[in-house]
Amino acid sequence: QVQLVESGGGLVQPGGSLRLSCAASGSIFSINAMGWYRQAPGKQRELVATITSGGITNYADSVKGRFTISRDNTKNTVYLQMNSLKPEDTAVYFCNAGLRTAWHSSWSNYWGQGTQVTVSS
Repeated sequence: QVQLVESGGGLVQPGGSLRLSCAASGSIFSINAMGWYRQAPGKQRELVATITSGGITNYADSVKGRFTISRDNTKNTVYLQMNSLKPEDTAVYFCNAGLRTAWHSSWSNYWGQGTQVTVSS
């Protein structure tokens, strides 16, 4: 079994910062890309940022220059540093990882349970 557990969400004022963490655990052979997605009420889930195992990053235009994604491959953990937060960043943030559970298994996508981020004064 594989689990992705997010932490670090909460309530923050506009202009503030939060750092999200997501740790993958369980039967993991290797992890390829990891990323963060978010879903606001009444909207579809959207990509926030991704990072490959080699450290190549990709960001949604709406968060470029404000959010930074990073990962620690020794801990199977991905982070999202969010600065200059805006009310429109309010959403449930989900962690995602593409991984294999054994050398002979296919790549599969796994999701965390989500963590709420609320930006409000």
